[in-house]
Amino acid sequence: MSAGVFVTPEPDDADLMVIKEIERFRRELSHYVVHRPRRWAGHLRRMSFARAVRGSNWIEGYRASLDDVLDAIENEEPVATAEQTRLALTGYRDAMTYVLSLAEDRVEVDESLLKSLHFMMTKHELRIRPGHYRTGDVWVEDETATRVYEAPDAHLVGDLMAELVESLQSSGSVPVMLRAAMAHLNLVMIHPFRDGNGRMARVLQTMVLSAEGIVSPEFSSVEEYLGRNTADYYAVLAEVGQGSWRPANSARPWTRFMLRAHYRQACTLQRRVHETEQLYDNLSQLVARRKLPSRAIGALADAARGRRLRRSIYARLVEMTDGDPISDLTASRDLKALVDAGVLDAAGAGRGRTYHGSPELRESWRDVRSSRPPRSDDDPYVTLAQRSLPGMGTSGVSELHDR
Repeated sequence: MSAGVFVTPEPDDADLMVIKEIERFRRELSHYVVHRPRRWAGHLRRMSFARAVRGSNWIEGYRASLDDVLDAIENEEPVATAEQTRLALTGYRDAMTYVLSLAEDRVEVDESLLKSLHFMMTKHELRIRPGHYRTGDVWVEDETATRVYEAPDAHLVGDLMAELVESLQSSGSVPVMLRAAMAHLNLVMIHPFRDGNGRMARVLQTMVLSAEGIVSPEFSSVEEYLGRNTADYYAVLAEVGQGSWRPANSARPWTRFMLRAHYRQACTLQRRVHETEQLYDNLSQLVARRKLPSRAIGALADAARGRRLRRSIYARLVEMTDGDPISDLTASRDLKALVDAGVLDAAGAGRGRTYHGSPELRESWRDVRSSRPPRSDDDPYVTLAQRSLPGMGTSGVSELHDR
């Protein structure tokens, strides 16, 4: 294969140490959500998926609350989201859902699949020719309308995308996190489509990661992290790209940025595992004390964290938690019982009626969060190196587990 695309830098000992720690995190997470799944695992999986959808679209300026993202991916009508944003969210949901459904089959990435994903994601924007490579030149501008990156000429796109696909199919023993990061980098730098390239690159990265099979695909993504750290994300792309298509540049700043992203996202997921388990335990006790239906726990977990519920949302969450559907009548009776017990507060009437966590219910989540340590974005290249020094021992391990 010719060196037409960015080449994966050889991982050094520091890179391999960080990769090993991330893989340890993932094996532990897999123990909870795959091999010995808890009742709350579906809640954690659904929230992780929603945060990934939100993070990737946030980068592109499609801003929505987590509530509205959850509504969009569950085919509910978002309350406060513009129509264009809703369409972007549901398009991204469709592409991500398809990617995650392919994980078990270990489907090889090819150009046809990439074009299909682009169509799913951008089908509401016919002006950008969904599912087709661009035929003209494109560039990226900053907020001052200054060009900060010029993509390769349009006539090179077909060959470069063929090389990108070949690089994925012949990557050999390259660690999966590096393969996924390089797929992301090459696609976003080639910029093969008229629009939607950033979202496509992030979906492709998640797709490569999901094929590893260590943990559920929803927990492989770093899109939430990228959405929270957009400035750093753009800065490292600018450092590697240097304003135009330069595949001879070193991609090491990019791969190290991505390994840091995986490490920090893994720490976040470890913390959320413990918090979600504690929240479900608290709610189980609350439901038992009030003699309320235990099937309500999943919906109450959402409401405790601030999500507004509707009858349809409640019914869907019950089915997700218990696996069995309930009728509209049962859902209405449950919600009335929860309101009468002071666990939920109701607002509005008819089709517009919504339910919100009562102050008591919201307090159950605040109690869980009160023990959360201050957020820390440790650099694993520093933290792990210090831990491996003679005399350092393993005192840092339990601290990492609590983030």
